[in-house]
Amino acid sequence: MQYTLSILVENQAGVLSKISGLFSRRGFNIDSLAVGVTNNPDVSRITIVANGDEYVVEQLEKQLNKLIPVIKVKRLDEGNFISRELTLIKVHCPAAKRAEIIQTVEIMQAKIVDVATNCVTIEYCECANRVNTLIDLLKPYGIREIVRTGTVAIDRGTASVSV
Repeated sequence: MQYTLSILVENQAGVLSKISGLFSRRGFNIDSLAVGVTNNPDVSRITIVANGDEYVVEQLEKQLNKLIPVIKVKRLDEGNFISRELTLIKVHCPAAKRAEIIQTVEIMQAKIVDVATNCVTIEYCECANRVNTLIDLLKPYGIREIVRTGTVAIDRGTASVSV
């Protein structure tokens, strides 16, 4: 099962290394990782998406809470949070296929940000499932390169992960 953890940490050097080391020691692979400063410049939020079973995730949460620079750990419940990922996709685009590619991009509400003679670069900011759908639709044209940020997530409604 896929889990999304939101971790508030002190904004200082070496914190990410401690957290990723904990995952590594437990043999737990991180599928997505995003880090950014919060509205408080002394606090950063780390969003981690990983696959695993309930027991392992509970153990990771307990271990994370023991780390000194960790302020708060929250597992985000499926369906109760909003997540987004920014993706840039460079696609082979011969003139004969350009209209098809543009139509696909428009249907998915993505955006073309660069055009070259036989290539277009597409920007897409959406949840991981929709990003994967767009990638699947573009594969037949020949994907040259993909760059994906990690997933960022926030609770729906008034709930929040704050200090």
